[in-house]
Amino acid sequence: MGAVTPAKVLTPAAPSPASPSTARAINDRLALRFLQEEGPLTATQLKAMTGLSRPSVADLVERLTHAGLIEVVGESGEQRRGPNARLYGIVAGRAYLAALDVRTDSATAVVADLLGRPLARAALPVDAVDEAVTRLEGLAREAGADRLHTVVVGAPGLVTPADGELRSTVGLPSWHRDLVAALQRRLPATVVVENETNLAALAEQRVGAAQDLDSFVLLWLGAGVGAAVVLDGRLRRGASGGAGEIGFLPVPGTGRLPSATDCGGGFHALAGRDAVASLAAGHGYTGPVEEAVAGAAGEAFTEALAERLALGAAAVAAVLDPGCLVLAGGLGHAGGAGLADAVARRLAGLTPVPMEVRATALGDPAVLAGARLAAREAAQADLFTP
Repeated sequence: MGAVTPAKVLTPAAPSPASPSTARAINDRLALRFLQEEGPLTATQLKAMTGLSRPSVADLVERLTHAGLIEVVGESGEQRRGPNARLYGIVAGRAYLAALDVRTDSATAVVADLLGRPLARAALPVDAVDEAVTRLEGLAREAGADRLHTVVVGAPGLVTPADGELRSTVGLPSWHRDLVAALQRRLPATVVVENETNLAALAEQRVGAAQDLDSFVLLWLGAGVGAAVVLDGRLRRGASGGAGEIGFLPVPGTGRLPSATDCGGGFHALAGRDAVASLAAGHGYTGPVEEAVAGAAGEAFTEALAERLALGAAAVAAVLDPGCLVLAGGLGHAGGAGLADAVARRLAGLTPVPMEVRATALGDPAVLAGARLAAREAAQADLFTP
């Protein structure tokens, strides 16, 4: 699914001269990438960025315009007029996308254009898959889309890298898999399912707290606990899609061990929402758990929570050495820099492996943001291929 799919390792072939058609395709993809990343550009700007000659850029613009991929969206400068001042941009309405954030008890959908800009948003009914698909179709019509090109679903659970299948895990409702099947059956679109934490990591890497990093681990703190591993700029899913199932990590302090069907004896028992609420109650605070993590439960609670989180973080540091941990999800966002700093202090005493700790820049919306990015990249990869 675009940039979130791990690349295969290939043996380099001996270089050979590119044919004219291949060279044109390469140039077209390069120009489209600049237009996607930088926004509308003039032909002169495209010439400077691509290094192509003026006639080559003119031919490129004509090809992409004729293909319906780019269009004139304005002019550059108030005083300039004429062909050289025209601003070209990607045709945002060439395709429409949908991003879904499916939790254990809720589902939210966003419809976006080819640039990934959100056009409409709505909650979907849960445990009623046909109604959910019908609502998504209606949402697409509200956004002006007669059909959806790509749909990316972010859901808890394991997604098998080989076939993209959502596998059942502890606490995963059956309607999740039914929803994915219904979307694939009823929509004339490419439907891709991805682990929600992986999508959050994609969003933090592109537009959030990890934009300057090639390697990091995102620790999702919400109703459950999960992790996403990004090393050398690439998301790592593992052989079965199970990389990051940190809730099952055996840690001290839970009183028992986890099992293949129960993460209650693992790290989840220390860092899941219910566990954090119980910890706050032990420190005399019974209000909303987000407020507790934000500081309302006091410094002693924050330090106790940081000690728990540092246990999981120390295991991550020892095995992966990612250099940075991003505390994400609703609780990571609530804790902010204060909780991140407290975890970093505790972590420094548990492992000799240095690891920075940062707070999320996006919070819960990171899943939808990541799904929109993944859908945009998948659709553009398809449409921009000659």
